[in-house]
Amino acid sequence: MGVRKAKAAETRAALKEAARRRFAEHGYLNTKITDITAAAGRATGSFYDHFSSKEDLLRALLADWHEQAHGELSGEDDNPPHDLTDRDQLRAHLAVPWRMMRADPAVMVALFESQAAAGPTTGEAWRRLTGDTRVLRDHLDHLRERGHRLPGDPELVAAAIGGLLSMLAYALMSGAEETGRSDDEVVDTLTDLLLHGLAGPRTGASGAGS
Repeated sequence: MGVRKAKAAETRAALKEAARRRFAEHGYLNTKITDITAAAGRATGSFYDHFSSKEDLLRALLADWHEQAHGELSGEDDNPPHDLTDRDQLRAHLAVPWRMMRADPAVMVALFESQAAAGPTTGEAWRRLTGDTRVLRDHLDHLRERGHRLPGDPELVAAAIGGLLSMLAYALMSGAEETGRSDDEVVDTLTDLLLHGLAGPRTGASGAGS
């Protein structure tokens, strides 16, 4: 990597880290681009060399989450996809994003604030939720193709899982210690709750469509 590229990468990383700090201290909506550049010790103009807007920077932070999750969930490109009716595999797909949200709450808060500011009629929250849960949807599509009976449409089921996970993480963000809920307890509870639905109804039992 050349000197210019190295300096650009350093500036981009500094801006993202400064944004995390500002979001954590003041919230996403109350943070201006000039606040981020000042916290990063960079000129305001340098921001636009890397991001087109504050929302674009938030998308970059979320992309970092996805890249990290992909690296931790080894074998995402393997065939066949992971079997989410297997408890260990399902738990892994819940534990990885849970750990990231708990470790980087500023980004999660920024995500919730940006969606609230966009308003419900824009469809932004749904687009982001379905995009963020695409890997889960792919795994669920695979299960359905194998003849497994799902609780509902794979896209909707994946989005429901993602919504449950993110809302619970948001609610427990500052209260997990107060409630006495450890990360392992939360992830195990979610795993067993979802596993029952993903495993499908018992023989002879009624259930939702495939």
